[in-house]
Amino acid sequence: MNRKHRIVIVGGGAGGLELATRLGRRLGRRGLAEITLIDAKSTHIWKPLLHEVAAGTLDACEHQLEYLAQAHWQHFRFRLGRMEGIDRDSREVIVAPTLNEQGEEVIPRRRFPYDTLVIAVGSLSNDFGIPGVREHCLFLDALDQAVNFQRRLLDTLLYIHTHREAQDQRMGVAIVGAGATGVELTAQLHQVTRQLSAYGLDELDPEEDIAFHLIEAGPRILPALPEKLADQAAEKLRHIGVEIHVNERVTRVTEDGIETAAGDFLPAGIKVWCAGIKAPDFLADTGLEVNHLNQLVVYKTLQTTRDPDIYALGDCAACPDDHGGFVPPRAQAAHQQASFLAQRLERMVRGKPVHGEYHYHDYGSLVTLGRYSTVGSLMGNIPGSIMVSGYIARLVYLSLHKLHQIALYGWIRTGILTLAHFLRRGVDPEIKLH
Repeated sequence: MNRKHRIVIVGGGAGGLELATRLGRRLGRRGLAEITLIDAKSTHIWKPLLHEVAAGTLDACEHQLEYLAQAHWQHFRFRLGRMEGIDRDSREVIVAPTLNEQGEEVIPRRRFPYDTLVIAVGSLSNDFGIPGVREHCLFLDALDQAVNFQRRLLDTLLYIHTHREAQDQRMGVAIVGAGATGVELTAQLHQVTRQLSAYGLDELDPEEDIAFHLIEAGPRILPALPEKLADQAAEKLRHIGVEIHVNERVTRVTEDGIETAAGDFLPAGIKVWCAGIKAPDFLADTGLEVNHLNQLVVYKTLQTTRDPDIYALGDCAACPDDHGGFVPPRAQAAHQQASFLAQRLERMVRGKPVHGEYHYHDYGSLVTLGRYSTVGSLMGNIPGSIMVSGYIARLVYLSLHKLHQIALYGWIRTGILTLAHFLRRGVDPEIKLH
């Protein structure tokens, strides 16, 4: 009896989990291949939602997916652990020991053999070596960081509420990086402070007690959006009291605030780093080709340049686009690449001809400013782009998450989840209060 083809996927983010789910349905259920998903966490949440978790406007417990349950439902295997290397000679993935909170070993170091390996480990924030960033800034790379941020934010606001008379200056909140994550987080944090005041923290005056700083090294916020829409978003943020600092390069972060190349100092008790990404450092030690951001260099087939049996997708892959650049690290790219690779690997396992390359299709960008506004541009099979804002843009923005859920759950279960979430809105507070 022939051994099943072994496909190992490392990383259960948007791309990796969608790929494992698709291959489980098409190959695992029919016994044509053995699909294994490896991730350092036991649960999945769509990364574009992390800023809402951090602000407390979204309860992570309602939106998490258990990898083990998904694996059972969709006919693949899940193994908990963090990849630390590849033994390409023996074709095995090396997974580090898993420790509990007390530092005790729960799962020993293991090796997982593969015939085809897909690396989809995502990205981390890039501190660019700036002094003080790692020590004093908060990050939103993973769910636990977002949850810790939300707790710290709530504690800080409660402290201001009970110690207002002792405050000699406004509490500063500084967000470094005015891409989509930074802008969305700023708007969500502003909304949360107003909502807490409305819930009864009367001594908390958001206008008087809290100063929001959005800092960007480039000439404007939201560089991925058309300038007109970026200006629209900037106007909205300034209208609600956010201080926008463009052409400001951060040179140092201290416990008390942010220092810039212009010699300015922005006092801030809460500092969030949303500027730039890089792939995990261990990828540089795999023997595969990486770029200056540790991303694995791949062909348009998503195969790595030094090993045709190893693929990479999502933020950790440097994939050329059709215009001489590289595919941007965005959720829509990971979704497209997962679909492309699912079809390619299915044909390969079934013994059919494998051909074709991945071509990135930019369907536009959307940015939500919480309850204040949503702006963006939509692109498709038409020349140019359509600029949208307001209610229509909000609906399109929400539909992006629904497409991810449909890829994981199917239409019926996604519809049930959407209905359940809608019904809970009447009994749940608008923000998480614990």
